Amino acid sequence: MKPKFSQFLLNTPMHLFIILIAIIWVFPTVGLLITSFRPSSAVASSGWWTVLMHPFNFSQYTLANYYEVITKIGLGRTFLNTLIITLPACILPIIIASFAAYAFAWMEFWGRRFFFILFVGLLVVPLQMTLIPILRIFNKLGLSGSFFGIWLAHAGYGLPLVIYLMYNYISGLPSEIFESSTIDGATPFQIFKSIVIPLSVPAIASIAIFQFIWVWNDLLVALVYLGGTPNVAPLTVRISALVGSYGQNWELLTAAAFVSMVLPLIIFLSLQRYFVRGILAGSVKG
Repeated sequence: MKPKFSQFLLNTPMHLFIILIAIIWVFPTVGLLITSFRPSSAVASSGWWTVLMHPFNFSQYTLANYYEVITKIGLGRTFLNTLIITLPACILPIIIASFAAYAFAWMEFWGRRFFFILFVGLLVVPLQMTLIPILRIFNKLGLSGSFFGIWLAHAGYGLPLVIYLMYNYISGLPSEIFESSTIDGATPFQIFKSIVIPLSVPAIASIAIFQFIWVWNDLLVALVYLGGTPNVAPLTVRISALVGSYGQNWELLTAAAFVSMVLPLIIFLSLQRYFVRGILAGSVKG
């Protein structure tokens, strides 16, 4: 019992520190959530923390803020637009990167190392340097202000990192699997479909979380390539416009902000084990 007790005492300061950091991290989110349910008169007269004195007094809460931002202000439509943008922008780079990572890791072809270094080197290119040239190309091709254009933009920006992460994971798979499959007469595509993809599901899921959160929370790329087109505007663009129009209506802004963050929060909290695996997939093999 003594070694366990001493180990507990040694770990207690670290546990307390982690709990403190978690509370500090969650605190603003709690304030955002409470403010989004308060009427405008209460928000103007008192801070959100006063609700904690009587947390079960439901008369101090209202759903009118969410009703207004979703129906009257139009966040329901922009939520759907964001979902339409995010899902293909996650699926497309993962499909391309899976093929590319498998080829770079286990197939022999001319210039394999050069092209891999070229793709990974794109990680250091600032995104802002590409905005104007690509926007000019999109304008000539008629892709700006469309879902297809923003899908291509997000897929292109996400590919270098996704290829790098997938390569680290796939290259760490046991070589015996590929050798035995080749001896049995399996083609490279059959090996990819029947072996590589099933074994890479944890990496694919974790990378999908990375890509989903990045695309969902993106403002710059959407603002440049979609502009102010209302039919395809995502949540981030619409909320940024609300700051100017409803700058004093904190209850509406917090409700809009929480509408935009609720889905990423659900996905992250429910699939956080894959998120940790994604970090490890980019740092170690196996």
